[in-house]
Amino acid sequence: MPDRPLSSAAILGTGSFGTALARLLAPRLNEVVMIGRDPAVAESINATRHNSRYLAGVELPENISASTSLAEAARHPLVLFCVPTAATRDSAGALAASSLPVDSVVLSCAKGIERNTGERMSEILREKLPANPVAVLSGPNHAEEIAACLATCAVIGTEDDLLAKRLQELFTTPYFRSYTSDDVAGIEYGGAIKNVYAIAAGIAAGLRLGDNAIAALVTRALAEMTRLGTVLGGRVETFAGLSGVGDLIATCFSKHSRNNRVGLALGQGKTLEEATSSLGMVAEGVPNTLSIHETAQRAGVRTPIIDAVHAILYRDMPAARALHELLNRDPRPEND
Repeated sequence: MPDRPLSSAAILGTGSFGTALARLLAPRLNEVVMIGRDPAVAESINATRHNSRYLAGVELPENISASTSLAEAARHPLVLFCVPTAATRDSAGALAASSLPVDSVVLSCAKGIERNTGERMSEILREKLPANPVAVLSGPNHAEEIAACLATCAVIGTEDDLLAKRLQELFTTPYFRSYTSDDVAGIEYGGAIKNVYAIAAGIAAGLRLGDNAIAALVTRALAEMTRLGTVLGGRVETFAGLSGVGDLIATCFSKHSRNNRVGLALGQGKTLEEATSSLGMVAEGVPNTLSIHETAQRAGVRTPIIDAVHAILYRDMPAARALHELLNRDPRPEND
């Protein structure tokens, strides 16, 4: 692991999470540049010190700037991927073409699995940037609360102990505490799969099934996530940690959860288009339901909750019917 100082960073993506991480890192770094596709967003950030489109009301320090030039990333020792998961492969390919130095650290902050390939985000980054050190950041990390300097914990995943320690030091502040783990697969699967369950929890709330039903649903979701994630290569203890149950709780119950809001709208009778059009941002659970359902089918793992959400989103099954069928399956032992 090269010891090039992590003195500045480029953040790919000018959405809410990228903006929150820019604000988090700004006091620790000489410079942070956010790189996006929309010139209007970049110009607004530079002119007003706010990202009013995606994270209104949060003032950004002077050492944060915004750009639409991916070539900007090549001069920084740390590059954060905060783009939607569907854009990760193209962004990584473009970054590779920009002559990123091989000692620049690449940190994946997106939560999802690629459709068709079933690859995790770190696997895509290693494929496109094979010489660069790669790590992942995950956990119950809503952008709105990070930006408000509310207490937050995260887990950094990498098999490189030195890199883990360097990133942990950078991502530790009086209000942001980071842990480390070498179970990269488990961290990424937990962060991706929980998005589907947040939609399910929102649907249950929209149907007014009650707290008992939602608590049971989330509990069984954890069992299902662990069952699928361990078959795919994650460790059991990881799903009991921040990127597993921690992220599951936050996403299933928080007012900040876009996936939960989509589910709530579906449960209240809105169409998927109606449920997603008002967000203004990507709800990763919607496209990831397809990729995760495909992955579970290929692995031969029983996933009734994922199957139910998939049926609602992509087979036009009424939400009430899908939840009714889910709750009325054949009885079985709890640890099965």
